Formats: sequence, C-alpha cells, structure tokens
Amino acid sequence: MTEPAIFHYQQPFTLENKQVLPELEIAYHTFGTLNAEKSNVIWVIHALTANSDVSDWWSGLFGKGNILDPERYFIVCANNLGSCYGSTHALSVNPDTQSPYFHDFPLITIRDIANSLELLRKHLDLPQIHLLLGGSLGGQIAMEWAIMNNQVFQNLVLLATNAFHSPWGIAFNEAQRMAIEADYSWKYNHIQAGMLGLKAARAIALISYRNQFTYNQTQKEEDFEKTDDFKASSYQQYQGEKLIRRFNAFAYWTLSKAMDSHQVTRNRENIENALGAIKAKTAVIGISSDILFPVDEQKFLANHIPHATYHEIDSFYGHDGFLLEFEAISKVIKQHLS
Repeated sequence: MTEPAIFHYQQPFTLENKQVLPELEIAYHTFGTLNAEKSNVIWVIHALTANSDVSDWWSGLFGKGNILDPERYFIVCANNLGSCYGSTHALSVNPDTQSPYFHDFPLITIRDIANSLELLRKHLDLPQIHLLLGGSLGGQIAMEWAIMNNQVFQNLVLLATNAFHSPWGIAFNEAQRMAIEADYSWKYNHIQAGMLGLKAARAIALISYRNQFTYNQTQKEEDFEKTDDFKASSYQQYQGEKLIRRFNAFAYWTLSKAMDSHQVTRNRENIENALGAIKAKTAVIGISSDILFPVDEQKFLANHIPHATYHEIDSFYGHDGFLLEFEAISKVIKQHLS
C-alpha cells in the first residue's frame, strides 16, 4: 500500500450520538487527474478491513483500461473513520488527554463516517461526484451519503449491501466481538489488546463471507484416512493470522459496531422517505451465493430507490464475490455509465 495523504480537520466533530471528537484525521488516496470541469470524479468507499489504496484491494477494477481508470477519471478513496489505516481511530492520540483513546473511543455510526467523507469532499473542492460506489460496509456508507447530500452524486453503484443491517448480520458481528471479549488481554489499554480474539473473530467472519459450497470445494480433503489437521482448519487459522498482521481489534470492534448501526429510516419516518431521497442514477448489484447480505436485500434497495436497476452476479464466492468478480462487476458498471 502506498502512503496516503492526510486531511486534518482541526475543529470538533460531533457524532450522531452527540459525543464529540476534538479533531479528525482522514487518510485518503487520489489517482489520476481532475479535469477542468471537475466532472470526472469516481469516489470509492472501502469495506470493513480494507484501506484507501483501492489499487491494493480492487486491482481487478483499477488500472488502465479498467472501469477505475486513472488515465480517464480522478479517483478518490478515503480510509473510513474508525479504521486503522491513517484515519482517526481508537489507537489515535486523543488531543484532550495526549494518550490513545483505546476503549474510550466513542461509538460511531455509518452516518458519522458519511459525514466525515463530506468534510473531505469539501476540502478537496469537488462539487460533484460522477460515480460513487461501495460494497458491503462501503455500500452502506455510500447509501447514507447519497441520501444526505443527494445533489452531489450523479451515479451510484451499491454492491452486496442493504438498507439496514439485518439481525442475521448483527448476530455474526456480535459473535465476533464476543471472541474479542473472550481474549483476556482485551480489557487492557494496549495496542495489542484483543488480538488473539481478533484472530478467532476473523475465522467466524470468513464463514459468512463465503458459504458451504465454497468450503466444500476449496477445502475438500483427498486423504480419507485423516483424523486431524484438516484443510478447512488450516484455512481458518491462516486467515486469522493474516488479518492480525495488518489490523487491530479496536478498529474491528469500532467498524463492526458502525455496521450494526446502519438503518436508513432512523429519523427519516419511513423507508420511502429515506431511499426515495436518492437522486443519483443507481445500479444495485447482488451476489447470488451471498449468505451475509442475501440478494433479497439488494432487490429491496432496487425496488425503493428511484431510477434504480438490479443486477445479480452468479458467483461461487459468496459475499466475497463483490471483491472478486471483476469482469462481471465491470460489465454492469460500464453498462450503467453508458
């Protein structure tokens, strides 16, 4: 990952729950050149554990000749508030105490993250966004932002996301937080607190990101004499280890709680008022085998967002299909923009 730029907002940032962050930092990447009319902006919002360098985690969509082509577009991606890749999060120093927030970092919501992105948009002086896109948590943030500032966005692409986080999704997140809580170190104010719990949390998450068919194919045993050391077990251990080498339990906790908070109807009377406020021409993409954000949730969005179309991608990869099915996603986006 290349080093991001840092936007430092030196004023109090009031959260949805009325708590206040004394100041705010947002890490972000830009790619390509902004045209004279400032009309060629694509803004990408990342998912739970990704970062602002979209070329690092969505390389199949990024690059010359691809839909995220920096030779054609000015591409912006910011690290979400609460994440640990340069933006203000629980291990950031609280300027009021001169020590990290740790467990005192306030609960943030999807709307808070969207509001922080709005500050960055104004800082970058981008009056309009040609295309806003995000998947999963990133799709939740994009949706909120497109409701809150509906005059800014011309096109919106929502992948594998929903209008409110389901009880099923919240249960998965709570199980992961319970794994972090079960780590004895979690109660301490230390940068490594909860990391073994995070390893277990990631293993739980992977089950929801894929599905039984994926595991039954990719982790299938050929040695029928085995009684231990199964491929599926090794895979869970590997994925947990992989995450704790690049992420931390505090950020995971913060962002999973933010995901649970996602509810577009909060303070908006009803779903028609909420999703009906979106003015951007919208494409909603579902992944056929997604068990975490099932396609019924994307069909619901397409039925309630004005001028929206629904596209379903037949994928083996479950929820992770929104990160892996580059060709199919590119085809939908190109069709949408044309």
